[in-house]
Amino acid sequence: MRRLIISLGVIVLLVSCKNNLEDPLTIVTNEEIISNKIITKEDQEKLTPDQVIQDLKDGNKDFVDDKLTIRNNSERVREASLGQYPEAVVLSCLDSRVPVEDVFHKGIGDIFVTRVAGNIVNDDILGSLEYACKVSGSKVVLVLGHEHCGAIKSSIKGVELGHITHLLDKIKPAVLEAKETFKGEQSAKNPEFVDAVCKYNVELSLKEIRERSPILRDMEEKGEIKIIGGIYDMKEGKVEFL
Repeated sequence: MRRLIISLGVIVLLVSCKNNLEDPLTIVTNEEIISNKIITKEDQEKLTPDQVIQDLKDGNKDFVDDKLTIRNNSERVREASLGQYPEAVVLSCLDSRVPVEDVFHKGIGDIFVTRVAGNIVNDDILGSLEYACKVSGSKVVLVLGHEHCGAIKSSIKGVELGHITHLLDKIKPAVLEAKETFKGEQSAKNPEFVDAVCKYNVELSLKEIRERSPILRDMEEKGEIKIIGGIYDMKEGKVEFL
């Protein structure tokens, strides 16, 4: 476990160690604090979709490898107050176990994140994605599903409850598609079947984005953006890009 103590311009990092084999005290000086200046419009314009995808992959590797980043968030808040030029927009599930910015080792001003249970697509989500790319210049749309998704399991079970019913209906086509190809127990109790539905659901969202948003489809056809999918591994923290 790590604890940061900030005092007199010096950050003290305390690390709990087994058997006292390591020095539990690490000093991090101001020179080692990564300020990570926010992305400017000029920076964003120079980026290609492929460069952004690679940056997301590199950031996820840092997250998986547990590389420590100490950002000067006060500085970033001030710099971002007058504008934002994120490199990508991520459509993620609502799940609290998927901290999207952390998963890609990103900070204030780096990426847009839109969240909804089951990472489904509706008019408001499409509007948000169009705003991120067409208005604010993001170069990548990433639909991010994840293991052990409660919305996926509920859709498989056929749960009906208030407005949740309408949301889960949007996942049902993925459930039906998985049932046509999956060999084995087709229930929410089978993690492998849940994973299969999760992947089909991401692919369904990608298809809906392209079919229902002429703006994003046209931008992708021109090479201005890329629309991609990924699955987050709950145990390892790794994103499998589809």
